[in-house]
Amino acid sequence: MMARQRGFSRRDFLKGSLFAGGALSLSGLLSFVQYRQAHAQANGPLRAAMSSAGLAGTWNAQGQEAALWWADLLGVEIVWFDGEFDPAIQRGKVDQMATEDWDFVAIQPGSIGTLVEPLTSIIQAGTPFIDMDTLVAPFDQMREMGVLTFIAPDNVFMSESVVRRLVEKMNYEGKIAHIGGQPGHTGAQARQQGFYNIVNQYDAIEVVDDQPADWDNARAAALTESILNRHPDLKAIFADNDDMALAARQAVENAGLGDQVLVGGVDAMSPAIEAVADGRLVATARNSATRIHGWAVLIGAYAASVGLEQARQEIPFFILADGPAIYADIDSNPDLADEPWKLSNYGFSSAAGQVWLQEHFLF
Repeated sequence: MMARQRGFSRRDFLKGSLFAGGALSLSGLLSFVQYRQAHAQANGPLRAAMSSAGLAGTWNAQGQEAALWWADLLGVEIVWFDGEFDPAIQRGKVDQMATEDWDFVAIQPGSIGTLVEPLTSIIQAGTPFIDMDTLVAPFDQMREMGVLTFIAPDNVFMSESVVRRLVEKMNYEGKIAHIGGQPGHTGAQARQQGFYNIVNQYDAIEVVDDQPADWDNARAAALTESILNRHPDLKAIFADNDDMALAARQAVENAGLGDQVLVGGVDAMSPAIEAVADGRLVATARNSATRIHGWAVLIGAYAASVGLEQARQEIPFFILADGPAIYADIDSNPDLADEPWKLSNYGFSSAAGQVWLQEHFLF
């Protein structure tokens, strides 16, 4: 563990109640930012290691951008280890990471169980570790390892929200396919679960294909072409992320079936939000890369400043980074025209607001 001066006291922390009641208060955040900036100027930045499953994904790239923005604000120098969407490659890089000293480490694992050994070594050295988005191990094992906190979305909710809208647009009948992420990714497993939670409610819905594309856009497009060749009467596709959903949508359009096959995804990245707004996608749901990665840097910097044991007492083991589903439909019930506050989303689309929040690393 790297040596550093301790200066942000419990009293300073409690003045702002940074994590009081599991919430983030503005006064606590500003107090900590001021402390970190002054400390970094006097003593140099904290040094942190971060890794994501693969920076080729737009969600992962946005997360890195948000993490670096927060790191600059908090006086943290980040060394990034790209997992390249290959669990073996990520394992090799985390093995390398474990040979160095860090003030904190935050990782989005590409596959559950793959990184346990090097991360156990890192944690045993006294380094705060934040798990982002995907379980590094089953929860009991994570607690035994000493993981400080797990920041993640509700993948089942996101999947269910999108698939429910697809099924509605299908009139609750017809053929649907699922294009998955990497099989070892717990978020992908949960999105598959959410998919089946919805489609299994309707006897007239037939799942004609369910295969992983490993977050690979070319593979998602090829799978879509294969599915359409075998099932030209396909009515919908659900993909585990927006990148694959947009690749599937392009394959659908190339096949001349753009008016027949509905497509939805997860992450609510700006290109997908735009695709929902113009009708190319039916729905997406926000998996907030900016909050997951930004909060990881904030928590890691805090733990490095006050000490790991105090951080364990104050930071919850699980922090939900939730997000809404985004649809093209706008609630325009004429009976409520004079009382729009009773309409869903007040009768507005949430698309523009979601894009603005992402651009400013707020959501």
